[in-house]
Amino acid sequence: MSLEVLSNQLAELYDKMSSWEHSIVKDSGLSPTQIHTVEIIGLNKNIRMKELAERLGVTTGTLTVSVDKLEKLGLVKRKPHENDRRSWLIVLTKKGEKVYERHHKFHQQFTNEISQDLSSRHVTTLTELLDTLLKRL
Repeated sequence: MSLEVLSNQLAELYDKMSSWEHSIVKDSGLSPTQIHTVEIIGLNKNIRMKELAERLGVTTGTLTVSVDKLEKLGLVKRKPHENDRRSWLIVLTKKGEKVYERHHKFHQQFTNEISQDLSSRHVTTLTELLDTLLKRL
């Protein structure tokens, strides 16, 4: 298999996952970026603004605007960091937790659907390969 084939497969995978994500998000009233932000906060529970910006690949200035909007929607709140007075933690509100849990269930269903025809050995191999790729990104 050539790197060209792999490149095409990765591009197709990205397109299909992006399309799936957009179809799930459209009924939530949130943008894909907003739901992705809620998802990262939900996975990490308490996350610093700087860390969240890095995970999203945006500047802290851009993130501030996004967090302001999510705060107005009642999905997140800012909380001072216990040990660093200059730092803020972003946490989900109860409403935000419900949005996160609902979206996370879609991800679990998607994972179940795409892995249902795979053997446990293939799932393990795929998990290991993705782990290796993610460490390089």
